[in-house]
Amino acid sequence: MILPFDDNYFMKKALQEAETAFEKGEVPIGAIVVVQERIIARAHNLTEQLNDVTAHAEMQAITAAANFLGGKYLKDCTLYVTLEPCQMCAGALYWSQISRIVFAAKDVDRGFGAIGGALHPKTKVLGGVLEHEAADLLKRFFIQKRNLN
Repeated sequence: MILPFDDNYFMKKALQEAETAFEKGEVPIGAIVVVQERIIARAHNLTEQLNDVTAHAEMQAITAAANFLGGKYLKDCTLYVTLEPCQMCAGALYWSQISRIVFAAKDVDRGFGAIGGALHPKTKVLGGVLEHEAADLLKRFFIQKRNLN
């Protein structure tokens, strides 16, 4: 039996955010935060638009979720993100004490796993959910960027 609100369902919502980033000329990474099967934050990369290297999708989602909840801790929340978080985002996720992270594509060069970044000891991680869809979107973006330059 497939539940209507499973990891694939929520990752598709994160992929919609990544598509929005793509349309804006941002690296197409999207993120959502879910608590009790309810989306409380949606975000995508805004590094170009805000001229801010810290404006990653995860950072935007953490801030939006904390504002929604009225506190800085994201216990009982799940972050769905289309690319494995970097070391900076992993650090912020550590401090947020998020309960679970689900990512699509692995970032073999800059992901927290490759660099040895640490998450909160209670945070559970699942990778590879809709990995091909996320990776294809990233490849398409960088091919388009190369062809424009």
